[in-house]
Amino acid sequence: MSGPPSAFRAARLGGSLHATTDRAVDGSVRMRSTEALQTPAIRLTDRLELYARQTPDRVFVAKRGADGSWVTISYAQMLDRARRIGQALALRPLSAERPILILSDNDLEHLSLMMAAMWVGVPVAPVSPAYSTISKDHSRLRHIVATLTPGLVFASNGSTYGAAMTAIDGFPAPAGPAIEWVLTEGWGTTEGSALAEGADSTSLSGRKSTSFHSLLATFPGPEEAAAHAKVGPDTIAKFLFTSGSTKQPKAVINTQRMLCTSQQQILQCFQFMLDEPPVLVDWLPWNHTFGGNHNIGIVLYNGGTFYIDDGKPTPAGIGQTLRNLREIAPTIYFNVPKGFEEIARAMSDDEALRRSLFARVNGFMYAGAGLSQAVWDLLDQHAMATVGERICIYSGLGMTETAPSCTFALGPDVRSGHIGLPVPGVEARLVPVDGKLEARFRGPNVMPGYWRAPDETAAAFDEEGFYRTGDAVVFLNDADPNQGLVFDGRIAEDFKLSSGTFVNVGPLRARIILAGDPLVQDVVVAGLNRDDIGLLIFPRIEDARRQFGLGSGLSASQVLDAPPVRDFFQTLLDRLWREGTGGASRPARAILLVEPPSIDRGEVTDKGSINQRAVLSHRAALVERLYSPASGAAGAFAASEVPVLLPRAVRGA
Repeated sequence: MSGPPSAFRAARLGGSLHATTDRAVDGSVRMRSTEALQTPAIRLTDRLELYARQTPDRVFVAKRGADGSWVTISYAQMLDRARRIGQALALRPLSAERPILILSDNDLEHLSLMMAAMWVGVPVAPVSPAYSTISKDHSRLRHIVATLTPGLVFASNGSTYGAAMTAIDGFPAPAGPAIEWVLTEGWGTTEGSALAEGADSTSLSGRKSTSFHSLLATFPGPEEAAAHAKVGPDTIAKFLFTSGSTKQPKAVINTQRMLCTSQQQILQCFQFMLDEPPVLVDWLPWNHTFGGNHNIGIVLYNGGTFYIDDGKPTPAGIGQTLRNLREIAPTIYFNVPKGFEEIARAMSDDEALRRSLFARVNGFMYAGAGLSQAVWDLLDQHAMATVGERICIYSGLGMTETAPSCTFALGPDVRSGHIGLPVPGVEARLVPVDGKLEARFRGPNVMPGYWRAPDETAAAFDEEGFYRTGDAVVFLNDADPNQGLVFDGRIAEDFKLSSGTFVNVGPLRARIILAGDPLVQDVVVAGLNRDDIGLLIFPRIEDARRQFGLGSGLSASQVLDAPPVRDFFQTLLDRLWREGTGGASRPARAILLVEPPSIDRGEVTDKGSINQRAVLSHRAALVERLYSPASGAAGAFAASEVPVLLPRAVRGA
């Protein structure tokens, strides 16, 4: 970005603008925000109670109904729901040992159950819907059930989640009552239809089943009040599962203290939320800390309104997001880079979308991958043309274990990869590890540990009690630490070539993905103990169809074999070779992957992040082919096998 600071929309910021920096003789660095953490709420539901009293009729959450109109729940209505459902939960044998498991996606019933569980101190564990609806073997879901031993499992309907329910039926559980199933809609049978009308404790296909509506019909009583009175800062609010990038997912303990502290930190950084209650239009999944803690929390903690977006950042799903954004003007907007790309492209010939999105938004924020400069510039162009000023794009570093934010990069000078400075109340410790600086954090927003995993918990913290993130960072300007930190990749992903040259995978992957926009979904970097770097590229098949006008009847391999697509990736590899400065930054070969990453094999998380180790392990034969002497031979694509690309300069040599 370029231009004077006055070209950016003014928004009050704080928290992560300045930090103290202390360097030790061992090479480690400690950093703290110069702004003290103010006292957070004791319980997140205290804010629900506060706004139900102060602004009872304000919409807390809304979602489109079957007829397309917005179905809304006010703060007063949500508090009533929390107490009613909370009474039903308090009457059941639920606890941290037998928590609530939520299988389904974002909806009004999901959020109501979550608020009720927090109200009475029963931990809730939303898990990725992909583990139920996309997975073929449900192995991760089985692992989660075995880890948590839930007492109650909620799903929006039995038809969609029936296979997953069957997969975990009779799974190991402690002695006591069997799992109780709660559904919004039935099992897809006459009996299930009756359940949706409100019948309680019906046996569906031999399961103990209850309708969500019957929970909602419960009247608050002394059990709910007594349970709520016991909820305190150390009460477990949630179990959120890690993505399981290297092993099975771990259950991260999220306490009320963590959630409330994190929201106070966010508020001190995004001070403009004090000027106007935040309005979000958001699809990000609630089983992740970004969507479920960060974004829901922003609305609840500050008395705002949350519009549940049924869209997704895909060619098929973006239409619903665009419709919602034309109707609802957010005050801050979150998405993944692909979502911003689709929105920026759509705004090129959609004035209504431009005017609504830019009407009152104080900032954009992305996560999950780097935002390409082309998309960044297009957002700037649309904003200048529409409202005469640019909108700041914020970034930061957060994780499930820290509820989530540890750093924020704020202001008009933020670029892709910047993560900024520590938030108030968090101490950062940057420790030399394998030639890099690993970011580690300590503070009241950091987890006490992983549930029922003492060894993993012990390994997660260093000798001073700092959480080890595994993320590497560098200073944007070593002489001026207040310019902030830059993400430097995952330490565990880096490797050495046969020459001993160290390959810094994170920045290299980011550079390749940005250079390959819009046809590179992700890339895995190979080359451990090899002579040079090789790439396994996951292409965006549908984007290639759209960009080059290829028919829907072509298979994925045929799309990749089309001359313009082949030329695109050949030109990309030539450019990467030409711009590389040495063996550690110059890819010498690449192969396009026809088969998408598998969630069952752990190659991709449910939020779309690629697990480099799993891909290299499960596709070892392709890696061998990438480095075989015959690589680069001409030939058409087969269904599961593609030719290796070599830079033209290498082929010519």
